[in-house]
Amino acid sequence: MNSESKAWWLAFALILYFSRSALAQENVQNETFVINGDRGEAKILQLEGHKYIDVEDLARITNGSLSFQESRLILTLPVSSDSSAATAPQSSAAEPRFSRHFMRAGIEATTSMREWASTLALLIRNGYPVGNEILSYRERARDRLILAAAEVSTPSDRSGLQLLSNEFQNLSTWNNDLVNAQNSASAGEYVMSDDALNKDSMFQKISQCGEFLGPMLASGNLEDNPACH
Repeated sequence: MNSESKAWWLAFALILYFSRSALAQENVQNETFVINGDRGEAKILQLEGHKYIDVEDLARITNGSLSFQESRLILTLPVSSDSSAATAPQSSAAEPRFSRHFMRAGIEATTSMREWASTLALLIRNGYPVGNEILSYRERARDRLILAAAEVSTPSDRSGLQLLSNEFQNLSTWNNDLVNAQNSASAGEYVMSDDALNKDSMFQKISQCGEFLGPMLASGNLEDNPACH
């Protein structure tokens, strides 16, 4: 309970205390009193246009306690579990936002992987072999992924890193499949057909995930997409 609430309750208790002598008057009646969801019957005094509740009834209804120390009247009210939950700091596990450093590193990793994927697609469309020159794109993407992993500091960061790692793994698999197929008849499918890549399920999966990861990371909020699994 904050200091303002404590001061209010103290003043309220004092008013109730000094009004107890008046409760024997004829304008006292029993009414249902509700405070913070607690309900009970209480003696209510109407005096000069104001209503007063018996302080003992107030303590009983709220499951509080009333005590006297020297010249002081002490009313102790239980702490509401709802208010405790409202004032408790939010757990980082429930926080859906990325940390600032991971967000930046994740965007750089996503950009590197998209460059790798687009270069592979360009080679295939033009009938060029997938040779050692593509390794530089792969290594750059791997290095950016490692840097992103080093910036992980929250549960959302870890979940975001998993999506990035899945994209990297899918790209690596596709890259290896293309290298293995480049000397076979299946490699010619990409050159002979303009929409062959559009029919390549792995390429489409990688493309969709790459298009999702960039905006998702830039927004700072963790989301999910089946293409990144």
